[in-house]
Amino acid sequence: MVVILPFLSGGCNRSKGISEERRTTKIATPSIVWIVDGMQRVKRDEPAGTGTSIELFAARGEYEPFQIIIRAPQGGLNNVNVLAQDLTGPGGQKITKNNITLYREHYIYLSQGSSDWGGSNRPLGPGWYPEPLIPFVDPQTGQDLSGAQLDAVPFNLAENRNQPIWVDVFVPRNVQAGQYTGTFTVTSDQGNMTTQLTLNVWDFELPLKPSFPAITQLRNAGGKEAYIELLKHKFNPYSVGTELERELIDDYGLVAQTTGFWSGIDYGNCNPMPPPPSLSDVQDEVKKHQIDLLLFSHYADEIEACPNIFNDVVQWAKRLREGGVKPLLPTNVIPALMGDSNENSAADIWVVLPKMYDAYTDNINQVIQRGEEVWTYNALVQDEYSPKWTIDFPPINFRIQPGFISQSLDVTGVQYWVFDHWTEDPWNDLTKYGNEYPGDGVFVYPGNMVGISGVAPGMRLKWIREGIEDWEYVHMLKALGHADFALNITRQVAPDWKNWTRSTDELYAARISLGDKIHQNSAQPLEQSWSGFSGHQIPVYK
Repeated sequence: MVVILPFLSGGCNRSKGISEERRTTKIATPSIVWIVDGMQRVKRDEPAGTGTSIELFAARGEYEPFQIIIRAPQGGLNNVNVLAQDLTGPGGQKITKNNITLYREHYIYLSQGSSDWGGSNRPLGPGWYPEPLIPFVDPQTGQDLSGAQLDAVPFNLAENRNQPIWVDVFVPRNVQAGQYTGTFTVTSDQGNMTTQLTLNVWDFELPLKPSFPAITQLRNAGGKEAYIELLKHKFNPYSVGTELERELIDDYGLVAQTTGFWSGIDYGNCNPMPPPPSLSDVQDEVKKHQIDLLLFSHYADEIEACPNIFNDVVQWAKRLREGGVKPLLPTNVIPALMGDSNENSAADIWVVLPKMYDAYTDNINQVIQRGEEVWTYNALVQDEYSPKWTIDFPPINFRIQPGFISQSLDVTGVQYWVFDHWTEDPWNDLTKYGNEYPGDGVFVYPGNMVGISGVAPGMRLKWIREGIEDWEYVHMLKALGHADFALNITRQVAPDWKNWTRSTDELYAARISLGDKIHQNSAQPLEQSWSGFSGHQIPVYK
């Protein structure tokens, strides 16, 4: 059921819901090929859908995904491939097909689901899940991939089995706003099928450097190709090496880097804390980095049970701050660590779980008001209500946390502990951290299995990227003087950790309202007459 929100009224009839009117199917004849949006998971054996066209909305500089689902009829399919074409828009302008990235979705079997606390947000349990993405082409060279252990195309498909294809469309920063259309053709020995994409490009651009920092570590993977893949998904590796910083800032939007200075103190380790680094050591490290980076030190971790070292923790934070580094601390925001001012605080950036936010909301509001930042993280399954990032939770979990919930609660970043905590067979086994937390610590996959030198993304990483882009929409509206409008929307969709929509239709509707509002305030006169995309009262430009 689609929830019709007050902010969607006016300008057009929403009574049928966004899923019918704005972004989904137009052909009601069953087929072996159909299209769904990017917020669905399609099971291997679910019945065929009915639509072969989709309508999407995006800003310049934004990725927008959808999925083409192929189902084999009796007798199966052989040599299946998917071919993208250029998208054609105003005045014949093109979004060329090299801006379209195709992946074959790879299914992983879970014999046991995530830990189930009951409550309002429960895992889906054991079964087959699409998650790792096998790229059609090498992301660095654009050349077709073949000969690897896992090859995207061509493939054979057994009868009554589904094979989803993930499609990422990137909107170039230099294209004109307006409507673009193009086709995708599914080919096989048994025949071809064509699907249709309509892409509406708003007249504004998302920044290359996200306003919402997202940071994580790579412990098994590394190198420039892996760093670029993370940055394309709005995540900053903790450290890329100073020699790569300038290039990755200018070309891929790197915004944050660690300076190191780890104290050795973390959860369960309350040993005496070593002295902080010298001021000169901190300053010397800062000089090695580019001046337009957020420099942080994740110097300790989850120390709330160690009151014997609290004074030392604050001294570490003071030294880092004095040297030009932001102390970042995942822990409960408690008075003994807050101090009476930022000068005496254990952190410039506090990082909390949802349950930690709820336990210390007043303290969190206090540190935000005095200029400190609060970020969130996600690990394991630690409550019964907030979004979770293990594999068997619905897709909206991954998007709603960095997006609308973060904006509603004044959260300004996200930290995740590691992205490549791989088993011996990470393309088929996601239980390195235990059967109760499948996929924890794994959001990218070894590239050598698919013939690339970096890492391959998973679907969960795509959904998190979409959430960071949602956050950016609200941030832009705040800068345009429309904070009340934007926050009214986010707080209807996701006001807090316990109350957030499970409806992807509602999420898409909210995003379109935000995008339309930015468009109204950003659009420049166009040569052709048009009136926006949503049916809202957008002026006609000539």
